[in-house]
Amino acid sequence: MKFTLKRLRPQETGLRAALPDLEAAVMEVVWDRFPGEFTVRDVLQVLEASREIAYTTVMTTVDRLAHKGILARETSGKAYVYRAAIDRAEFLAAVARQLAAAAPAMGRESALSFLVELVGEADPAELDRLQRLIDERRRTLGRK
Repeated sequence: MKFTLKRLRPQETGLRAALPDLEAAVMEVVWDRFPGEFTVRDVLQVLEASREIAYTTVMTTVDRLAHKGILARETSGKAYVYRAAIDRAEFLAAVARQLAAAAPAMGRESALSFLVELVGEADPAELDRLQRLIDERRRTLGRK
């Protein structure tokens, strides 16, 4: 996947923290409603239910998402059909990986401590899940 996080908007939540508002809205529609192929018109019809928006605006946004590698595009006759190139979990994991990689070496321990605190405060089961992931990773690396 070629998606690269350009900016982060920490004041926003969910996808909008990593994508501009309309791109995030399009991806929510795609991931929620179109597990396979779709057209710009398909997305437009869903978005029109909640906002006034032009076909060309949606077309430009979908094109940008394809250039970012989040959507894949194929020609079907004279039109394009699209599909999600990655699912929501893969996208969020890519964002998290890029954020972790960007953490300076001196701040990495603080970032990891923050992650453990955040997960532990949200749900003790998440902390257990994190421990299992750490244990699996250690086994993969041949460590105990």
